[in-house]
Amino acid sequence: MREASGVRRTLPAYKKMKSMTTNDSESVVPVANPPPRPFSSKVSPQVERPERRTFSADYKRRILKEADEGPIGTTVALLRREGLYSSHLTTWRKQRAQGEQAGLAAQKRGPKPDPFAVERTQLVHEIAQLKAELEQAQTIIEFQKKVAQLLGLLPMHSTAAACETGGEA
Repeated sequence: MREASGVRRTLPAYKKMKSMTTNDSESVVPVANPPPRPFSSKVSPQVERPERRTFSADYKRRILKEADEGPIGTTVALLRREGLYSSHLTTWRKQRAQGEQAGLAAQKRGPKPDPFAVERTQLVHEIAQLKAELEQAQTIIEFQKKVAQLLGLLPMHSTAAACETGGEA
C-alpha cells in the first residue's frame, strides 16, 4: 500500500496472516498467528523506578532568563539542550509570578503536615496532667475521710447512710 506522500505502509504484525502450502497441491491455507501470551502482573526485579528530577531556584531562574531574553526560536533549542519540556517553563513562570524566591524554590511532594498536630499534642499532654491531678485529689479526699473516721469526727458506717438520708445520721 502506498499513500500520497510516497511512504509505504505495512499491516501490523498481528493483522498479517501466515500462509502454508501443501506438497500435493498448490492451494494456500491461511493460518492465523498464535494468540498473544497472557499478561503477567509480576514486576521484573531488574526494573527500577526512575527518580523524579528536582531543579534548584537558581537553575529555574537562569533557564527562564535565557528563554525570555534569547532570540525568537531559540527556546526549543534551549529545551532540547537542557532536557526540559515547555510545561516546565509554563509552571516556572507561574511560580515566578507568585513570588520570586518562594515561587521558584523546590516544593516538597506528598501529604502536607497536619496544622493542628502541635495543638493536639499540647491538649493530650494537658489532659494527662489533669487526670493525674484528679487522681491525686481523689486520693487526698479518701485519706482525709479515713483520718476523720479514725479521729471520731465521722461515724464509721454512717457516712453512706448520711448521704442517703440527706445528712441526718
